[in-house]
Amino acid sequence: MTDAARSNPLVGRVTAFTAACLLVSNMIGTGIFGTTGFMALDLGSPSWILILWAAGALYALLGAFSYGELGAAMPRSGGEYVYIKAAFGPLPGYLSGWTSLTIGFSAAIASSAHLFADHALELLGLAGLLPNDAAGSGSTATAAGTIRIALALGMVWLLTLVHASSLERGGAVQRTLTVVKVGALLALVLGGLAVGTGDWARLAQSDRLVEYSADTLLVAFMFVTFSYTGWNGASYIAGEIRDPQRNLPRAMIWGTLTVGALYMLLNVVYLYALPMSVLAASPTDLVGHKTAMALFGGAIGPWFTALLIVSILGAASAMIWAGPRVYQAMAADGVFPRWFAGSAERSGVPARSILLQSVWVSVLVISGTFETLVLYATFVLIVFTALAVSSVLVLRRRQPELHRPYRAWAYPWTPLAFLLVSGAILWAALQLRPTESFLGVVTVLAGVPLYFWWRRREPR
Repeated sequence: MTDAARSNPLVGRVTAFTAACLLVSNMIGTGIFGTTGFMALDLGSPSWILILWAAGALYALLGAFSYGELGAAMPRSGGEYVYIKAAFGPLPGYLSGWTSLTIGFSAAIASSAHLFADHALELLGLAGLLPNDAAGSGSTATAAGTIRIALALGMVWLLTLVHASSLERGGAVQRTLTVVKVGALLALVLGGLAVGTGDWARLAQSDRLVEYSADTLLVAFMFVTFSYTGWNGASYIAGEIRDPQRNLPRAMIWGTLTVGALYMLLNVVYLYALPMSVLAASPTDLVGHKTAMALFGGAIGPWFTALLIVSILGAASAMIWAGPRVYQAMAADGVFPRWFAGSAERSGVPARSILLQSVWVSVLVISGTFETLVLYATFVLIVFTALAVSSVLVLRRRQPELHRPYRAWAYPWTPLAFLLVSGAILWAALQLRPTESFLGVVTVLAGVPLYFWWRRREPR
């Protein structure tokens, strides 16, 4: 056990199942319910849709192999920050943590909070308060916006209080949300195939001819990989997992395989339920909702909205749990205010870091700037994930004596394949959103002056 692990009051208190639940919930957000509609519009091919979703699962699994080795060798909470710091030095590691706070976790939580508010209003029969309906009247729009923000902030701070109160309570909530979410998705799959009115012939047919290139396939794959984001979720709590050398790789690999299988089943149901022309029509409408309505009729509408709410809550809960572990690790290393390294006296959770993240999330929710930051995040998050995976290659060479209870399968081909695909996605991101990618890099570099200021205040 490392010194960092010994100093962690939460060490060994999270089971492998709970860690896998965090990872699964972190991965399953709302992307799986909408991405296939855009793919149907751009590709028009059931075969390509299924191939790209399977390729996305393989891509995530390649990353999980590398993260499993890193987490087992360095069982300290903090995810990429810990691995990049070990391989490339404190500044790159710090920048990955800075990105997690300013963009990665916080903007994603704020976005989830607004989606939660929208679907909650819809479930309560108050869809007239949604933005498109309220935009036309001044006072009504203001009141509607206030209600939406209040609901969004309520979600953030309810989950914050849960995770700041105790690890056990946060873990119980995470397990419950994950089990309900996965159970509901399986019910949608099994019920749709058993009693839904679909047609298996649709999986082999294309309703129209679509001209697409390698660039089109790459862009579609890029959006698929966004839906798999979160496959590294368990690495952020590595120092809290019981027997992490054994259980962390298991949680990451089996959790990723579980989500990959579930995503494939859901896409089979989508293609079984609706012809390609309907899937491609109005792609901004969630394809999951269209599928549920086609299979089960209008009565399923509120239940599907409830499923979306549970899915959003599970993903937000996972990020509210995982993110603060990064900031706590940075503070313990003296590259972030030392005050955030502390843990709550009774529970041992990093309550100060949890509160820091939720305060920043609240600022983003109220200001609405999270939408811009989400656009910025794409490029830089892939960069830091690729750096973390490349840490496996660097540390194998620099620290061959490092104890590695788990070694990445098929090394070095798995990390190299992950890096090759990541490079292609980065190229696509630069082509698709060059301005946002550049501004994302600028946002990351804005943290450099703070790094040197904190280092001068607390030299190590």
